[in-house]
Amino acid sequence: MEISYNRLWKKLIDEGWKKTDLIHRAGITGNVLAKMSKNRPISMESIYKICEALNCDIGDVVQMRKSDNSRDFI
Repeated sequence: MEISYNRLWKKLIDEGWKKTDLIHRAGITGNVLAKMSKNRPISMESIYKICEALNCDIGDVVQMRKSDNSRDFI
């Protein structure tokens, strides 16, 4: 399984937000944003902050997809 934040990026576009707006409004760090840009896992606390800032559900932010690669996250 792999993580995708494509739904989040689309939501930001729909809301007219930039990624820096997300950092400030959700109170997340640049490091969290960098991880999401690489489709890496982040903490549930960060996902909660993002969902709260965007007034949305976790399914609007993150998606789990089957991958061809069986490698686990490190």
